Amino acid sequence: MPGKAAKLVISERQQLILLEVSKSRSSPLSVRQRARIILLAFAGRKNEEIAAEIELHRRQIGLWRRRWQEAWPALTVLECSETRRLRDGIREVLRDAPRSGRKGTFTAEQVTQILAVACEKPELSGRPISHWTHRELREEVIKRGIVANISESQVRRYLNQAMLQPHRRKMWINTTEKDPVTFRRQVDEVCRIYKEAPARQAEDGTRTVCCDEMTGLQALERAAPDKDMQPGQIAKQEFEYVRHGTTTLIGNWDVVAGLIFAETIGPTRKEPDFVAHVEQTVATDPDVNWVFVVDCLNVHWSTSLVEWVAKICEPNRPLGKKRQDGRAQKPSQSARVLV
Repeated sequence: MPGKAAKLVISERQQLILLEVSKSRSSPLSVRQRARIILLAFAGRKNEEIAAEIELHRRQIGLWRRRWQEAWPALTVLECSETRRLRDGIREVLRDAPRSGRKGTFTAEQVTQILAVACEKPELSGRPISHWTHRELREEVIKRGIVANISESQVRRYLNQAMLQPHRRKMWINTTEKDPVTFRRQVDEVCRIYKEAPARQAEDGTRTVCCDEMTGLQALERAAPDKDMQPGQIAKQEFEYVRHGTTTLIGNWDVVAGLIFAETIGPTRKEPDFVAHVEQTVATDPDVNWVFVVDCLNVHWSTSLVEWVAKICEPNRPLGKKRQDGRAQKPSQSARVLV
């Protein structure tokens, strides 16, 4: 007699991931079928009904129900961490179980050494490159005697499995504030402004804006018009271009709405340019209060800007003395808030 079907438990997040996998065109058919089996079983369908709908044998339905039931405790642990780890865990459950086959060409120690080289700077190996490529990495591990031979594709697979991307770089910046207590206070101040932005806008209409510049943008014009797409041919763009100098973009990010608005495009980013930009931004909604969050660039705390803000907010308030270079007193915070 057939045994009792395994009872399944699925969390809301697991159900969403299973639904995503079952509809993914990039996933193998077998994985999509197994995701559907788990979803249909959780919905209360019997093995015979699921087998008829997916066109598999009833025993296969029971097998994958038991596989999910056994893996569920481990999946709940992953769910308490990152969503990506849970997604990878679910895909691992739905994959075929490891099968016996030919022994791997490279040992775990060799693979670990290959990954260690990928984490080094190429200049330490005497290579005049800034980023490892699969070809350069292959040549280096062979040169060091880690492996006798290996293909570039195998190196790429090892890097992908370890989620290493030596060809990519992400920009970041160190703070100039060395006192951790002061730096923490500055971070808390900026985060508080962002956190309170929705409530302040709902209460009295206050607009909170994050403002920054992008300089040196090249104004390029193609030397010839583009050619439109035709049957059997993609659209073509002229390779050569004509330079028209550079331009500067000063943008505003509305913290609450999540939109860029009232941006300024001009040739320079000087003191009068930023004052005009702030004035132009405030003019879009002059009847409300404004909060500008900016960094410590000198044009963001210039005398002209302080005088303009004082003129709008408190025209009778004394401004104090200027520095010898004619600018306002430099702010102590890593970011200034202009109200």
